[in-house]
This record gives sequence, C-alpha cells and structure tokens, in this order.
Amino acid sequence: MKRNIAYILILIAASSLISSPAEAGTFESLQLKARAGYNIGGTTPIPLPETIRSIESYSLTPSFMVGFDALLPLTRQWGITTGLRFENKGMKAAITTKAYSMEVVKGDQKMAGLFTGHVEQEVKQWMLTVPLQATFTLSRKVMLKGGPYVSFLLNKEFSGIASDGYLRKDDPTGPKILMGNCEGEWATYNFDDDMRSLQFGIGLGVDWQLHKRLGVSADLNWGLTGIFPKDFKTVDHTLYPVYGTIGVFYRLK
Repeated sequence: MKRNIAYILILIAASSLISSPAEAGTFESLQLKARAGYNIGGTTPIPLPETIRSIESYSLTPSFMVGFDALLPLTRQWGITTGLRFENKGMKAAITTKAYSMEVVKGDQKMAGLFTGHVEQEVKQWMLTVPLQATFTLSRKVMLKGGPYVSFLLNKEFSGIASDGYLRKDDPTGPKILMGNCEGEWATYNFDDDMRSLQFGIGLGVDWQLHKRLGVSADLNWGLTGIFPKDFKTVDHTLYPVYGTIGVFYRLK
C-alpha cells in the first residue's frame, strides 16, 4: 500500500510539470537548479520516553546531499517543484537507559529483554528522496517552499553496544544478565534488516538567491513514519528522522 502511495506521489509530481494549463506556466518558464548540502539532525523518539534517562553524547556523521530541482511557476508568486536527491542521514549517540527494550547478542547468545545501563547507537541511511513542494516567491531573492517527500532507502544501518549495566531477560523480573564496559563483557545489537525501505515526511525550507544563478538554502525535513515498521516490537517507541539541511544551489535555467 505504502509503495503504491509513493508511486502515485511521483506520478503527480511528474504530471504537474508535464501537463499544466497554458496560463499556469510553460516549459519556457521552467527553472532548473542543482543542489548540494549537509544534513544535520538525528533519529529520535518524540518526546523522549521515560526509559531514556539522559543523552550522554551526540555527534554528526558525514551526511551530504546532492540533487536537482525542477520548478514550474504557476502564477507570479506561486509554483510547484519536484526533483531528486541522493543523500545520507546519519548520527552517533550515547544514552543512559532504564528498562529499555532491547535485543542483544553477547558471545554466542542472542537474548531480549529490558536493559538498564549505557547504550551507544550509530544510524546510517543512504537514500533517494523525491520531494513535491509548493513554492511562494516572497521577493526577488527569497522563495519559501513546503510539501511532502518520499525516500527510498538504498542502504541502512542501525547498530550499537549495550554496556555498564544489566539486561532483565524476557521481562522485568527475568534473570539478570550483567554487561561490562569492555569488549567481551558488553553486548551488541544490529537492526539493519528490520528498518523500513520507504519513508514519508514533510519538508519546509527557504531559498535565498545571492546572485543571478548562485544561492543558499535552509530546509527542515521531518519524517512522519518511523525508521522501523509498526510490527517491529524490539524498540518499543517510534524513531523519527528529523534533519535540517544547509545548502547551496546553482540555477541552471
């Protein structure tokens, strides 16, 4: 069903550029932009659940975006734009947890339960993103934009370490499995294969034309679907990808 929605979204974007009324714009008025940027953000539950007691650290990973846009003006101020972006959204974080739902591997044993202690996470998502946005030209230099997007994941990673604590196996009163703070004593986890291959969200942004062809941009992309499907119960809260993008663009036409 969701895959069909994605195809419909792409068809709408394509048809809106191909078949517009004569008074709404023509291919002569079509604008093309090449873009590059850096994604800053993270994959997070909103709000933070009680099982996450504190965020100990957060660090960026190289998260670049390149792509292009096609903008069709509909009136002097309004328009519609779509395009294609190749991008990476990643992060590293460390948190302190209490009774945090986990499935880990320690030695040759795989076990699930509630973990209390230190958790390190690394998330990497390589994707193709197709936005479909309405645009509003605020002035000769400033254009606002907003609308939905769909991302097709090409590569995905979600892994980490559980240490300095213990796992209550299966339930809150289950056997207590201790986790140390060095290799061989801690446990690892990997949920790469459980992640979604398709994500939906909403994007808002602004383009500021510095010169005739060159400009800068700022965007916020908020995922509406978590990175895991609803039937994935190991992580018992939804993790949303929320990223801002600082970028530059070059107007080709």
